[in-house]
Amino acid sequence: MDSNRRTAFFTLKDIEENSAFSNLALNYHIKVGKPKSTDFVRRLVYGVLENKIYLDYIIQHYIKTAVEELDVNVKTLLRMGIYQIEFMDSVPEYAAVTESVKLAKRYSKGREGFINAVLRNYIRTKDKVKFPDRDEDIVKFLSIKYSYAPWIIRLWLDQFDISFLEELLEAGNQIADLVIRPNLLKLNKKKLRKLLEDKGYIVEDGYLAKNALHVKGEDLLEDSLYKDGMFSVQDESSMIAVEFLDPKPNEVVIDVCAAPGGKSIYAAELMDNKGEVIAQDIYKKKLGLIEKDAERNGITIISTRNWDSTRADSKLLGKADRVIVDAPCSGLGVIRRKPEIKYKDNEMAVKDLPKKQLSILTASSRYVKNNGILLYSTCTINREENQNVVNEFIKYNKTFEIEDSIQLFPNINGTDGFYICKMRRRP
Repeated sequence: MDSNRRTAFFTLKDIEENSAFSNLALNYHIKVGKPKSTDFVRRLVYGVLENKIYLDYIIQHYIKTAVEELDVNVKTLLRMGIYQIEFMDSVPEYAAVTESVKLAKRYSKGREGFINAVLRNYIRTKDKVKFPDRDEDIVKFLSIKYSYAPWIIRLWLDQFDISFLEELLEAGNQIADLVIRPNLLKLNKKKLRKLLEDKGYIVEDGYLAKNALHVKGEDLLEDSLYKDGMFSVQDESSMIAVEFLDPKPNEVVIDVCAAPGGKSIYAAELMDNKGEVIAQDIYKKKLGLIEKDAERNGITIISTRNWDSTRADSKLLGKADRVIVDAPCSGLGVIRRKPEIKYKDNEMAVKDLPKKQLSILTASSRYVKNNGILLYSTCTINREENQNVVNEFIKYNKTFEIEDSIQLFPNINGTDGFYICKMRRRP
């Protein structure tokens, strides 16, 4: 049995049944399943996840039962089969069918004939599948074509023109590059690039962040360079946020929603491991991840603390040179890394987020010294959570002024969707 497709099957099944995070589930099942090609597995898993509504729409044309009522194994195998037929040019159609049936014989006994029939029928008649009319219902059309929950389509239609929106939707369905940066306490970007290329990795410079490298190759995080703390994995958007912050040696930096710790780590490196970085998070169990990564990187100036950042700690008032507020958000900017976000039925929850974000920003602003920096960021693309939150904050906090801001888009910048706003507290 093909180890690649088997690993993809168990990953997708885990995500479907247990609402597992795609990146964590994928890493776990690759480690357990030991597939021959992790690239193939990642392409198949993310491809199915990115196109789930589209695939289910096609499947529904060939079955009488509602797709959501199908057994999870059958549903997963059909999605995998249709995706390979529709999108993977390197996979012959007969192989997509044959390998799906082989998996069905093992993991969905008695339904292999049904799966075989649906896939073969689709190959014969796929040109006859009719999709919604674009002019009659643009939301439904875009939702099915690009596989996004209708509420996300409506949200972005209110904020962007249709041409830009389709580019954004398409970009969200692309597999994101693996992006890393050197541990500046140990080596520079040029040296890291050479070390990686000597090991056979394909490495390119980043688009915007000054220390970013895009890397292609298998098992990078199993390499000794990673284990020895020579580099960290971080998207360019997060790097840019810290570069906007521009922390200096011997300063005090507070990262109020720090987990998993990438910004705290990068800030400490830019500070030459001199000064103090206070990394706090509301989830106590996540603090260990920050501590472990700081140790891997040889960083000693980070201290962690469990704290609800909607409240200000009186002990830290006016103590920080720079404060990072990477607020909890809808995550609509990282869909290409976490495609399961596209299907969450959380429209009402997203509408409630700006209130919480403003609360965290307001409380955290009290830590900033006169002439200090307050940085607000999110990994989303939504004015309500971004520009509107900052504008509301500035309205009632006249001592702060905006110095710079940027909204990054995957379709324009090649990064995750990310909002960054740098504010300074006037004396």
